[in-house]
Amino acid sequence: MADVTIRMRPNGPFLVEGPFKLLDSQGREYKLDPAKPAYALCRCGHSAKRPFCDGAHKGCDFVSDEQAPVLE
Repeated sequence: MADVTIRMRPNGPFLVEGPFKLLDSQGREYKLDPAKPAYALCRCGHSAKRPFCDGAHKGCDFVSDEQAPVLE
């Protein structure tokens, strides 16, 4: 299986790149298009398409841009 990368977009969604499975709380799998290179997952909680992002973060004043610690 190829590597999966999850990027945090400033004031926006998690962008998941690479093949992955997405399961709901009951263990049921969402059907994802394997040809799609990335999926945006909602972080703000306002998307009408949760767990997927629909751009609602742009209108709800969502602010989040955590930074990973710098390793020396």
